Amino acid sequence: MDLTAHSAALASQGYTVIEDVFDEAAIAAIIDAIGQADSSHPAFRKTQDLFAIRQFLRVVPGVQVQVFTPALLHIIHALFGPDYFPVKSIYFDKPGQSNWFVAWHQDLTISVDKRIQLEGFGPWTVKHNQYAVQPPLDILEHNYTIRIHLDDTNEKNGALKVIPGSHLRGVQRPELLDLQATPEVSCPVKKGGIMIMRPLLLHASSRSTGGSNRRVVHIEFTDRRLPEGLQWSEL
Repeated sequence: MDLTAHSAALASQGYTVIEDVFDEAAIAAIIDAIGQADSSHPAFRKTQDLFAIRQFLRVVPGVQVQVFTPALLHIIHALFGPDYFPVKSIYFDKPGQSNWFVAWHQDLTISVDKRIQLEGFGPWTVKHNQYAVQPPLDILEHNYTIRIHLDDTNEKNGALKVIPGSHLRGVQRPELLDLQATPEVSCPVKKGGIMIMRPLLLHASSRSTGGSNRRVVHIEFTDRRLPEGLQWSEL
């Protein structure tokens, strides 16, 4: 697989879409592993508008074998580098008529094991016994996110919208976003495809209107080590 164009897109636009990374059997195996997981685990969250599993790679037994196929590992090593490892994982299932949407934002926090005082780290939050903190910019600039699509995703069921190139402008205030000056782009992804993005890329997601689910596995990667005393939460 020639990834030259995808590498260039990640650098300049902040995202890229690669189709046909997972075949039907691989997608079915991931979905089957989710179905067999213990849904009483506190990492599971279910509402009318969203079903989610936090720390997905940790709490769904055996799914790592299904996710980290030779094809995906090749993409990770070729586009990110040999030293990258996963540090956060979430499974989302957005129902077909979900009113849940996500406003324009950047992914500015990382998940860690505890809260301690460190220069350059903050503000801090805690949700569902999970600590999150905004780290120094150097960490965010080196991270990547892979979104594995288990369903066809388009404008009608909440495909991501992005502002191409916005990852190059550091931390921004979304409320000052001028969509006339920097038009948004929708990112449809077919079942079995992946979307790769930089965390500083401005992105959003609309409500579903088409009646079809959008199931996505979201995994964040880094090659950065945290200061002594602090660890990535999912190592």
